[in-house]
Amino acid sequence: MEDVVQTARATLSYARISSRKVKIVADLIRGKDIDEALAIVKYAPKASSEILEKLLKSAISNAENNHHMEHSKLYVAEIYANQGPTLKRIRPAAKGSAVRIRKRTSHITIVLKERD
Repeated sequence: MEDVVQTARATLSYARISSRKVKIVADLIRGKDIDEALAIVKYAPKASSEILEKLLKSAISNAENNHHMEHSKLYVAEIYANQGPTLKRIRPAAKGSAVRIRKRTSHITIVLKERD
């Protein structure tokens, strides 16, 4: 019989930031231990790092409290940011025309697992 690997996850839907911007920081912390990942997100000078830090802390809490996983063994197994719905706004432009502004959103998921 196969061992079931326990996972803990945290999801943020409709984050008001483009998934393209989130993926830059997400690629930095994928596969890292959580203490190292937290340090990276804390000091990365990117718009998404604040959002990802909060989400990572939420995933850690879920792992420890809901799944009884050990803090020292945790690592970021998966992290991905998918595109959410786009809010469309209009800005007046020259000669009575209008320009569309696309305010993009994203759905971010972090999955933590324990190292053996």
